[in-house]
Amino acid sequence: MARNKAEAEANEDRYRAPALDKGLDILEHLAGLEEGISQAEIAAALDRKPNEIYRMLDRLVKRGYVVRTSVDQYQLSLKLFELTHRHSPMRRLVVQSMPHLRQFAEAAQQGGHIALFERGGLTAIAQVDAPGYWGFGIRVGARFALRDSSSGHVLLAFASPQDRQFMLEQSEGEETALSAEMQDNLTRIREQGYEIMPSQQVEGVYNIAVPLLNSGGQAIAALACPWVKHLDHMNNPSREAVLELLFRTAESIRSGNTDT
Repeated sequence: MARNKAEAEANEDRYRAPALDKGLDILEHLAGLEEGISQAEIAAALDRKPNEIYRMLDRLVKRGYVVRTSVDQYQLSLKLFELTHRHSPMRRLVVQSMPHLRQFAEAAQQGGHIALFERGGLTAIAQVDAPGYWGFGIRVGARFALRDSSSGHVLLAFASPQDRQFMLEQSEGEETALSAEMQDNLTRIREQGYEIMPSQQVEGVYNIAVPLLNSGGQAIAALACPWVKHLDHMNNPSREAVLELLFRTAESIRSGNTDT
């Protein structure tokens, strides 16, 4: 057993690319920060010497992945975000969905977004604001937890058992086993085809979500609306009316029909 483990580790080390690992370590660290940091701070965070990462930082700056500020700090550029949106399946989904999302927002008087599961959590890949002076929404690129949102519940409910287990295992800081209550909740969501729940982050907001299904009946993404009650005008559709609009919008996105 020990020999097999040693052989596996040796095989893994055989294909290491230290320079690539170093560059990826830098990008991943900067991705978790809201502000720029110095070369010395990056080196300390990665347990490396400053001169070890100088050349890598220089190349990342020249290739446009990292920006060097006027105070000699480094932060991510938007290049990775741009590359992500070149990914054809995601790009097609976003392009195909936007006209329908705009129609939904106008009819519902609410914001809406599409979220999918990646890298252990949910990411908003498309979003429209509510019409009018104010509204509540989630920005494109925002990430949120799998179990704390209607979108996450919908994606779990419509996933295959294998995919559901994979999603739970990939979700950082979450138990991989579902409680009996959560299992019953997911069964209910799958049977009724949607989830409506109070926001776990903002008081007074209700998260409403329906699945965007593929031909096999599995959810490739969730179409969601953070519903808020407007008090400044009377034509504020109810949660039930917005849910119906979400169903119609999801079907229009799936079929490519522009009439919602």
